[in-house]
Amino acid sequence: MKILILCTGNSCRSQMAHGFLQSFDPKLEVYSAGTEASGKLNEKAVQVMSETGIDISHHTSDSVEKYLNDEWDYVITVCGGANESCPTFSGKVKHRIHIGFDDPSHAQGTDEFIWSEFHRVRDEIKERFFQFYQQLQQ
Repeated sequence: MKILILCTGNSCRSQMAHGFLQSFDPKLEVYSAGTEASGKLNEKAVQVMSETGIDISHHTSDSVEKYLNDEWDYVITVCGGANESCPTFSGKVKHRIHIGFDDPSHAQGTDEFIWSEFHRVRDEIKERFFQFYQQLQQ
């Protein structure tokens, strides 16, 4: 099973989804990319994932261009921007789905509020991707 998780910047939501999905089943081939990849990971995303025992610090922020010719069982967009600008893959994509989340890196306010947004979105990603993983098992 080969899965690509696509976001705009590939620094936060797609990286967390990638980490969770890979943790559910190490046999899955999981990749993540961005339509406008930032080239770096969001430090807060790395930290909130480490709190769950998942280390995404070794992930890279890659452009979707790198994967356009590959074959995929699933291409999953996790933000509206990526869903709207999802490129046409010249490779074969069996299923393209959207599982959207708020972008915690856009949260404004106190440090406490910003961290609470990262935790909330992280937990939502874990829950929704675990549901997706369970559906794969049926």
